[in-house]
Amino acid sequence: MANKAMIQREFKRQNLVMKYAKKRALLKEQIQKASSFKEKFVFHRKLQQLPRNSSPVRLHNRCLVTGRPQGYFRDFGLSRHVLREMAHEGLLPGVRKASW
Repeated sequence: MANKAMIQREFKRQNLVMKYAKKRALLKEQIQKASSFKEKFVFHRKLQQLPRNSSPVRLHNRCLVTGRPQGYFRDFGLSRHVLREMAHEGLLPGVRKASW
């Protein structure tokens, strides 16, 4: 299981991304529409003044149960370990063990 601090840090990043999403999109649009280099530079500086963790690139997928960052299945929001256990217990509808 991941440290609770790591899970909380990721949750904090998600909140910051949602909080600054509109502002960030507006600044990026203004950068695209700016005609002179000076205007672009000013808008780019404003974009850099936003918190680093408000950038969606800094988000990392984590398992909802254990907080594990690796082996993440996007469709379920779970890591491969938890996915396997839940599938064997029949907790995931429509998931069957493959056999051939």
